Amino acid sequence: MTDPNRPYPLLINGEWIETPERFPVLDKFSGEAFAHVCQASPELADRAIELAAAALDAGPPPPHARAEVLYAASRLIEGYRERLVEAMVSEAGFTTIDAGTEVSRAKLTLELSAETAKYFAGHVVPFGAHPGSENRIGFTVRDPIGVVCAITPFNSPLNTVLHKVGPSFAAGNPTLLKPSSLTPVTANIMGELLVEAGMPAGFLHIVHGPGALGETLLKNQTVAFYTFTGSTRVGRIIQSHAGLRRTQMELGSIASTIVCEDADLSVAIPKIANAGLRKAGQVCTSVQRLYVQDSVYDEVLEGLVKAAGTLVAGDPRNSETKVGPLISLEAAKRGEEWIKSAVAAGATLRCGGTRNGRVIEPAILTDVPETEHAWCNEAFAPLIVLRRFSDFEEAINGANDTPFGLAAGVFTSDMQRAMIAIKRLRFGTVQINETSSARADVMPFGGVKESGFGKEGPSYAAEEMSIERLIVLNP
Repeated sequence: MTDPNRPYPLLINGEWIETPERFPVLDKFSGEAFAHVCQASPELADRAIELAAAALDAGPPPPHARAEVLYAASRLIEGYRERLVEAMVSEAGFTTIDAGTEVSRAKLTLELSAETAKYFAGHVVPFGAHPGSENRIGFTVRDPIGVVCAITPFNSPLNTVLHKVGPSFAAGNPTLLKPSSLTPVTANIMGELLVEAGMPAGFLHIVHGPGALGETLLKNQTVAFYTFTGSTRVGRIIQSHAGLRRTQMELGSIASTIVCEDADLSVAIPKIANAGLRKAGQVCTSVQRLYVQDSVYDEVLEGLVKAAGTLVAGDPRNSETKVGPLISLEAAKRGEEWIKSAVAAGATLRCGGTRNGRVIEPAILTDVPETEHAWCNEAFAPLIVLRRFSDFEEAINGANDTPFGLAAGVFTSDMQRAMIAIKRLRFGTVQINETSSARADVMPFGGVKESGFGKEGPSYAAEEMSIERLIVLNP
């Protein structure tokens, strides 16, 4: 069990270090402090970066050794499952089911990262295609990019962290991790796991602190690469400091899913309900905008209202709970205000929307004006907004009409419609006969427009976090 009197330390160069400055971590359902975490000073953060750079200068472990560390972590994670689930239920408000799923996905992410480490390589250059170069032999090699700074969000405190730390190490980089100060305990437990698995001392450092600590990390020119998941606003700040240094940004989103008249509704409706309302809607690809064709609109609405009504909202420790609390009381109040504002502007609340502390009953809304927050801004709350369409082009244009472009889904049996969606939807991921929120950890994942750039997915992220150099042997 978590000891509220035990301070969670920093991980610096393989040692767990306590500091006098500490901050509380709140249980997201009760609002009470369940843990205290040590805060890194700017000097300690800079020192961690120096030690990471020194570790890289001394040389990373060979690929097979990096793979073995990651494989070992994947084997050990089951022994950490109970602690990880407990931490995520407390600090992230995950239900026990969602927390357990996070651990299972993390195990796979570690395995995929290990495979990436083993087979991470460049490619042969076909010089025979260039007249006069037939006798040249060329190939590329991939080198570590340098010290990687990973800044991670609250809504996936384990698996998203490993989607950054795992590929970074697979590519041979040392990583400095700054997890969200709302969910830092899970990251510390993950650090314990990786240390036990044999992570070399200089290749993982974990520092905790508020936004001011992030500024310290951005000003340190030794950092070669920033990988960030969070808001577009913060992404812009990071990018302004990064300059010519490379970054990978997974930023804001307003995800859309389209249901056509020929969709298999028995498949689509439960998928949409789960994708829009799980984790209290605090997923960057949650179904927020749902476009439904006229002829099936009533059936889809009825099905979603029925499905939402079966989702028990409340204490995430209750085995029957499907929708836990939002990350903060302020976030819950904001979600409630957006729902009330939409209704006052003419929308119809079909079910849910009631707030009890940090918990919001899953809400289904219709007829929401385009100027309302619930339609035109990322909600990060358990709500789905339906809109009718008659012409498929209308739905495509509506989904595209946001500054963001992370993920979209389309349910249809018509291959022609599917091809139109593939060509026309301006999103980093387009799912056919799935929701916007479907994700497999092996796939490349990233957005376009103000949703960012670069890819997650272990093999793709490792490429982002490496330098490709060309070697040419001339006759």
